[in-house]
Parts: sequence; C-alpha cells; structure tokens
Amino acid sequence: MSEPVRLVCPVGRKYVELSGGYALVALGAGAVALDPGHWANITLGVILALLGAVCAVHGHLIKAPVLEVSDEEFRYERGDYVVRIPFNEIGSYHVLPGRIRSLGLCDRAGRPKRFPSLKSRRTSRTHLPLTGMTNPAKVESFMAMAGIPPRKRSLTS
Repeated sequence: MSEPVRLVCPVGRKYVELSGGYALVALGAGAVALDPGHWANITLGVILALLGAVCAVHGHLIKAPVLEVSDEEFRYERGDYVVRIPFNEIGSYHVLPGRIRSLGLCDRAGRPKRFPSLKSRRTSRTHLPLTGMTNPAKVESFMAMAGIPPRKRSLTS
C-alpha cells in the first residue's frame, strides 16, 4: 500500500445544524426585508439571524471521526483526540453495532487493544467511537483496502 487510505465518517448533527442555521439566517433576513419599518419585524429578524449564526458556527465546530491507514500506522482522529497505532500491531477489527457505531481493534493474538479515553478520564476503552450514520459496509471495505482482516465471530475448537 503506497498511498494512505482514508475514511471520514459522516456526522448527521453537523449537517442539520449547518442547514438549520443558514435557514434561520435567511428567515431573519426575510423578516426584516418584509417590513423594515416595523420594530417587531426588525427585532424578530435580528433574533432569528443571531440564533441562526450561533447554530451554524456550532455546526462548523463539530469534528467528524477520521480513520487513516498508511504504510507505517493506523490513525484515528476526532478533533484533538488522536490515536496512532503501528500498523504491524493490528491483527483484526470488529464493528460494534448500536446507535453510535464503534470500531474495535485487536492485536495479533486476538486480544482487544485499549485506548485512552476521549475526554481525558482515567478509564481506558477498547473501542473507537464512530458516528451513527457510519455505514458498517463502508468501514469493512475501508479495512479490507487497508489489509486488516475482520475478527471471526464464531469460536472454533
């Protein structure tokens, strides 16, 4: 693998806040443009525009999880939280189902890898959170392109 393989997980809340914020700004401008001589329309327009601007700015600040695999390392990035693992230490992976999907990585012996907590808490976790809109098939194709096999679900004797 000569080029890094990258997967950016979609964040639905980000898109909703951006579109809702821009819609409120447009609605506020429309309220002022409808009757600029009346104080109630100007007040309503300014309030709507300010709320829309706050919502849009908050939407721009939401960071999407990014998975990247290069020749040397696997990297997970979500905002300021970055996990880097040498590529040769990863044995397999599994996607945890649920409302918010997560990616679990295992070492070569099949034991789950532990990662530091996202919010600088004392506990560690065995999975990396993705988003609810992340399609498990995309994660599986991403890991297949990176050359990481899935963990077997059944125990063999």
